[in-house]
Amino acid sequence: MARYQFFTIPASNRQQYTFIDMASPTFLSEKAALLTQGFEVEEDFIDATSPREAVEKYQSNFLYVADEIGKSDSSYAAAVAMLEIGKGLFGNKTRLD
Repeated sequence: MARYQFFTIPASNRQQYTFIDMASPTFLSEKAALLTQGFEVEEDFIDATSPREAVEKYQSNFLYVADEIGKSDSSYAAAVAMLEIGKGLFGNKTRLD
Protein backbone atom coordinates (compact mmCIF):
# COMPACT_ATOMS: atom_id res chain seq x y z
CA MET A 1 0.00 0.00 0.00
CA ALA A 2 1.34 3.42 -0.95
CA ARG A 3 1.25 6.58 1.12
CA TYR A 4 0.22 9.83 -0.58
CA GLN A 5 0.65 13.43 0.61
CA PHE A 6 -1.95 15.90 -0.64
CA PHE A 7 -1.42 19.61 -1.23
CA THR A 8 -4.02 22.31 -1.86
CA ILE A 9 -4.13 25.95 -2.82
CA PRO A 10 -5.41 27.90 0.21
CA ALA A 11 -8.99 29.17 -0.01
CA SER A 12 -9.78 26.81 -2.92
CA ASN A 13 -12.14 24.72 -0.79
CA ARG A 14 -10.03 21.62 -1.53
CA GLN A 15 -10.80 21.95 -5.26
CA GLN A 16 -7.27 22.87 -6.44
CA TYR A 17 -5.08 20.06 -5.25
CA THR A 18 -2.34 17.67 -6.19
CA PHE A 19 -0.56 14.80 -4.49
CA ILE A 20 2.76 12.98 -4.35
CA ASP A 21 3.59 9.36 -3.59
CA MET A 22 5.72 9.68 -0.45
CA ALA A 23 7.92 6.75 -1.56
CA SER A 24 9.00 8.62 -4.67
CA PRO A 25 12.74 9.32 -4.74
CA THR A 26 11.88 12.92 -5.72
CA PHE A 27 9.26 13.42 -2.99
CA LEU A 28 11.18 16.07 -1.03
CA SER A 29 12.11 18.15 -4.08
CA GLU A 30 8.56 17.90 -5.46
CA LYS A 31 7.14 18.91 -2.08
CA ALA A 32 9.48 21.92 -1.88
CA ALA A 33 8.46 22.98 -5.39
CA LEU A 34 4.75 22.77 -4.56
CA LEU A 35 5.18 24.76 -1.35
CA THR A 36 7.09 27.43 -3.31
CA GLN A 37 4.18 27.60 -5.77
CA GLY A 38 1.75 28.41 -2.95
CA PHE A 39 0.36 24.98 -2.18
CA GLU A 40 -0.07 23.93 1.45
CA VAL A 41 0.06 20.46 2.97
CA GLU A 42 -3.50 19.24 3.37
CA GLU A 43 -4.01 17.35 6.61
CA ASP A 44 -2.10 14.10 6.89
CA PHE A 45 -1.08 11.39 4.42
CA ILE A 46 -3.50 8.91 2.86
CA ASP A 47 -2.70 5.20 2.58
CA ALA A 48 -4.16 3.70 -0.59
CA THR A 49 -3.54 0.86 -3.03
CA SER A 50 -3.55 3.23 -6.04
CA PRO A 51 -3.50 6.94 -6.86
CA ARG A 52 -7.17 6.67 -7.85
CA GLU A 53 -8.11 5.26 -4.45
CA ALA A 54 -6.11 8.03 -2.74
CA VAL A 55 -8.01 10.69 -4.68
CA GLU A 56 -11.35 9.03 -3.86
CA LYS A 57 -10.45 9.03 -0.15
CA TYR A 58 -9.31 12.65 -0.36
CA GLN A 59 -12.49 13.74 -2.12
CA SER A 60 -14.64 11.87 0.41
CA ASN A 61 -13.01 13.88 3.20
CA PHE A 62 -11.76 10.57 4.65
CA LEU A 63 -9.24 12.29 6.92
CA TYR A 64 -11.91 14.52 8.45
CA VAL A 65 -13.91 11.48 9.50
CA ALA A 66 -10.81 9.77 10.93
CA ASP A 67 -9.97 12.98 12.79
CA GLU A 68 -13.45 13.16 14.30
CA ILE A 69 -13.17 9.57 15.52
CA GLY A 70 -9.81 10.36 17.07
CA LYS A 71 -11.22 13.37 18.89
CA SER A 72 -13.21 11.04 21.13
CA ASP A 73 -9.92 10.15 22.88
CA SER A 74 -8.60 12.71 25.40
CA SER A 75 -4.95 11.93 24.60
CA TYR A 76 -5.68 12.78 20.98
CA ALA A 77 -6.99 16.19 22.04
CA ALA A 78 -3.78 16.81 23.99
CA ALA A 79 -1.65 15.86 20.98
CA VAL A 80 -3.64 18.16 18.68
CA ALA A 81 -3.26 21.00 21.19
CA MET A 82 0.52 20.53 21.21
CA LEU A 83 0.61 20.56 17.40
CA GLU A 84 -1.39 23.78 17.29
CA ILE A 85 0.92 25.40 19.85
CA GLY A 86 3.89 24.40 17.69
CA LYS A 87 2.26 25.82 14.58
CA GLY A 88 1.58 29.06 16.44
CA LEU A 89 5.15 29.35 17.63
CA PHE A 90 6.92 28.34 14.44
CA GLY A 91 4.31 28.89 11.72
CA ASN A 92 5.16 27.82 8.19
CA LYS A 93 8.66 29.25 8.19
CA THR A 94 10.91 28.25 5.36
CA ARG A 95 14.66 28.46 5.32
CA LEU A 96 16.17 30.84 2.79
CA ASP A 97 19.84 30.30 1.95
